[in-house]
Amino acid sequence: MKREPLVLLGVVLVAVAVSAINPRSWGTWALEVLPIGIALVPLAVSYKRFRLTPLTYRLIAVHALILTLGAHYTYAEVPLGAWMQDWFGFERNHYDRIGHFAQGFVPAVVVRELLLRRTPLVPGRWLVTLIIFVCLGVSGGFEVFEGFVGMLGGDGAADYLGTQGDQWDTQWDMTMALLGACSALLLFSRVQDREIKLVEVAHEGEQGGR
Repeated sequence: MKREPLVLLGVVLVAVAVSAINPRSWGTWALEVLPIGIALVPLAVSYKRFRLTPLTYRLIAVHALILTLGAHYTYAEVPLGAWMQDWFGFERNHYDRIGHFAQGFVPAVVVRELLLRRTPLVPGRWLVTLIIFVCLGVSGGFEVFEGFVGMLGGDGAADYLGTQGDQWDTQWDMTMALLGACSALLLFSRVQDREIKLVEVAHEGEQGGR
């Protein structure tokens, strides 16, 4: 479905707009949707000449929806996390764990596709190792960014940080990102390999028809 990426883009933009309706904290909202804006720029610029697989576009869209939900409520107060507290007896709202799991899961799929299609790397241990290191680097960089926000924002940054009094929050965030990356590689590597072949054949057909 050639128009699917555009449909997904429309869904994400609507979600961002809805999340901006009376958010709990405008500062938190802006910081949470910022990665969506950053990601959309290269995706839009490269869309015609380097189209990603449907799997990758879909996962990026899901990740964006996770971010918009957290942006509207703040991660510590997302209703889904509150329901999980009631259902499983958790001591805190764990929606942020879902967010950080996705922070490893989705980049793993994106990075894997870019490396396979733009570098000489092939599926194997070195590819897996590099992807995991990249995802941990992204997660670590995000935690450093959160730290700066915390220092500059003071008490007002609490909603964005969402630590909920957990002194091990940073370690848990990176652990969830690691688990997300490993899960993505285990679940979707073969599916992605098939889709990459289909996308490349389609691209070659388009080039040959010009």
